[in-house]
Amino acid sequence: MNTLQQQYSQEIENILAKYPAEQKRSAVMPLLYLAQRDKMYVSPQDMADIAEIIGTTPTEVASIVGFYTLYYDRPEGRHRIQICTDLPCALRGADEFAKKLCENLGIRLGETTPDGAVTVEAVMCLAACDKAPMFQHQNGDGIFYHENQTVDQATEFIRSLQNS
Repeated sequence: MNTLQQQYSQEIENILAKYPAEQKRSAVMPLLYLAQRDKMYVSPQDMADIAEIIGTTPTEVASIVGFYTLYYDRPEGRHRIQICTDLPCALRGADEFAKKLCENLGIRLGETTPDGAVTVEAVMCLAACDKAPMFQHQNGDGIFYHENQTVDQATEFIRSLQNS
């Protein structure tokens, strides 16, 4: 039994029960989410453990982590603030919003606050173009959307995360 199975045996069983035995590779994404939930990234050991569980290679698991923007392969902030900066959101001020928010936090886009609490990054399309500037907040409890934001509102929200 690998490390991930020791830590989350019942949850892994519950996830695998949703898939036919010959299709257990389909469980890769929920297993990645499970592995990432507590520490906000998937370690190389986690990827190897997941590969063993579903009968694939660590490289194939890593390719999924690398493709999807909700999986991370290195530790950063305990909270992730992902600002949509695609064209429709940019037309509603997302680029300026992201720049000023990062200035308020003393970081650049893609960086983590000095206290290690928050990473702010740009992402493409969060499906709320009409509600930009907006961001999603991701932590071990889930993903939460914050729409029609001002820099002051977002800064206050992030400061509350840093103080919790």
